[in-house]
Amino acid sequence: MHATAVAHPNIALVKYWGKADESRNLPAVGSISITLDTLVTTTSVRFDPALGEDRFTLDGRPAPDQLERVRACLDLFRARLPGVPHAEVASVNSFPTAAGLASSASGFAALVVAVDRALEAGLDRAELAELARQCSGSAARSIFGGFVELRLRPDGSGCDTGQIRAAADWPLQVVVAITSAEAKAIGSTAGMLHTERTSPYYPAWLATSKTDLAAARQAVEDRDFAALAAVSEHSCLKMHAVAFAARPGLLYWNGATVECIRRLRELASAGVGVFFTVDAGPQVKAICLPEAGDRVADALAELPGVAKVLRCGLGEGARVVGV
Repeated sequence: MHATAVAHPNIALVKYWGKADESRNLPAVGSISITLDTLVTTTSVRFDPALGEDRFTLDGRPAPDQLERVRACLDLFRARLPGVPHAEVASVNSFPTAAGLASSASGFAALVVAVDRALEAGLDRAELAELARQCSGSAARSIFGGFVELRLRPDGSGCDTGQIRAAADWPLQVVVAITSAEAKAIGSTAGMLHTERTSPYYPAWLATSKTDLAAARQAVEDRDFAALAAVSEHSCLKMHAVAFAARPGLLYWNGATVECIRRLRELASAGVGVFFTVDAGPQVKAICLPEAGDRVADALAELPGVAKVLRCGLGEGARVVGV
């Protein structure tokens, strides 16, 4: 009763921010993302009746602050398959953890896929995505590769997640500017709930979501880079504006974040095929046409405050690599 799975973080182009139902971890809005390739979470799970409790290590160290979320994920399977014993879970990220690079998304996507194989539950990708979403709102998207959409069901019963376009169909590149490797002070879930309660811009965020989703979906289907750039940057800045306007305001950026955005706008104005997005953290993701990757990476690497530049393509969904 053991298995190992890998998953990749995903970067939302049309952002998810807010909860429709906190108890079910149901997003307030849909989202569209791209799954990356070179950033990897590897998660192993071993079920053993001799274990007295569930155990979890992250990057080689016990992570008691994350154990409750891991146990809740395991309990979703226990609710379906009574008699499942305690488990030992080990997860390792090849990139900074809890620093705005979607490590929880790749972590829980890898976990549900590994557990499914270890228990021989035989769930399909749609079912795995729904379980992953209950653990981390964006984890459902990392179950799939390429361009992925998470849609809210009209009846409010949950979400449907699926691929819009495969990675190979439109092989964009992503350059990630790491401006801090520190864990962010306020996690995404806490930030969302605080924003909902206190930001006067939150109702407008909800009201404009469907328009953004439709525009981005059409841009991906048409492989229209300019259209995707426009809606993605718009969604990013709206999300952060909502958070800025909370009381007290949430500021996930640092000075280098702003300088990266400025530089990318300069490149785009000069005709370089690139646009930016920033999640709940200080890292800047530059989405590029393939021929622009080298120039963008060089431009970001030379900025003060950029500690490291990572290069990615679009990758596959979560999958088993060992049993």
